[in-house]
Amino acid sequence: MSASPDGAAPRGRLPILFIMATVTIDSMGIGLILPVLPDLILEIEGGTLAGAALWGGVLATSFAVMQFLCGPLLGALSDRFGRRPVLLVSLGVMALDYLVMAVAGTIWLLLAARIVGGITAATQATATAFLSDISAPQEKAARFGLVGASFGLGFVLGPLFGGLLGEMGTRAPFYAAAALSGLNLLLGLAVLPETVTAATRRPFRWGAANPLGAVRRIGRLAGAWRLMTVFFLNQVAFYVYPATWAYFTQARFGWEPGLTGVSLGVFGLSIAVVQGGLIRVVQPRLGERRMVGAGLALSVGAFTALALVPSGAVVMALIPFAALGAIAPPALKSIMAQAASADEQGTLQGVLTSVNAVAVILAPLLMTSTFAAFTHPGAPVAFPGAAFLLAAMLVAAALAVFARHAPAVA
Repeated sequence: MSASPDGAAPRGRLPILFIMATVTIDSMGIGLILPVLPDLILEIEGGTLAGAALWGGVLATSFAVMQFLCGPLLGALSDRFGRRPVLLVSLGVMALDYLVMAVAGTIWLLLAARIVGGITAATQATATAFLSDISAPQEKAARFGLVGASFGLGFVLGPLFGGLLGEMGTRAPFYAAAALSGLNLLLGLAVLPETVTAATRRPFRWGAANPLGAVRRIGRLAGAWRLMTVFFLNQVAFYVYPATWAYFTQARFGWEPGLTGVSLGVFGLSIAVVQGGLIRVVQPRLGERRMVGAGLALSVGAFTALALVPSGAVVMALIPFAALGAIAPPALKSIMAQAASADEQGTLQGVLTSVNAVAVILAPLLMTSTFAAFTHPGAPVAFPGAAFLLAAMLVAAALAVFARHAPAVA
């Protein structure tokens, strides 16, 4: 393990374990509450399931908007005050936030809690900046891959445990999420060192702590605008999975919810294996630049195949192949992290969190409307895989931008 900036090595692997647990809990916290959210909204607000779905959309959008607004803010705060206090305070607030959701008796209190939850979930930027601080240049892609692997693991475990805990009542998953956050806070208090020192500490400026100001600052780095464009297009395409998978598999193959859940679980595990293990094997052989190109090319092929194949069995077999494209985002982050100075790592990761949040906001609207346009009764062509073909086109555009203007970083 690399030394921290002040020369003191973090204590063993426990700090990295804490970072992985933080990202996993962030990811789990979203999926953990999804199985009970419709019933909870009906319990609080009454009305119909359609009305509950609308409120669910408002809650999800508010969460993503706060991630967009606060990613650079928390990143800039971590550059000024350190990674440790930002991560630990956020975990403490997160635990309290879940407790508020567990006892919420009005939809407005639930909405306020989701807004706070979106702020605390933006700490993924700080977690990634911590890994950048303790990693040598050749280690960054693999370490960033651990963040993706942790997210994939939480993506699998969250809905699974949420469904099981939901059998105990609509409030049980929230208490469980609060307990997980609290336990992880205790682990962080015990093992997390500070990696920001006097030499790398940067004064806090509001101009760089808002999304637009932070993007302008990071945009000064060589090739940053092009790399952020590649990242954004790839993320919009990736979110075709959560946005349309359940609808696509039902319309195309007649899958029941159970099989759809299994397929998403396989995808999440595949992402975790690729980003947590395969990257460590591939990176020394290919380097970051070739990893990005290969990952984007694999995604184009996977999305195209998913859009066109007629068999559900073949689609299930394609899922691990589709996950191979996940080698691209950590490599992109590594290239940008190597271009940024030591006192800009938090700001950089905050910008990328905001870019991802914009993708989260836009992708569901774009992908579901594309799916609907080609599946409604009066559609000129019945093509349930249209959204995946659109995703392939977006990644192909990202690959073209990267191939034409790729930086000379290995």
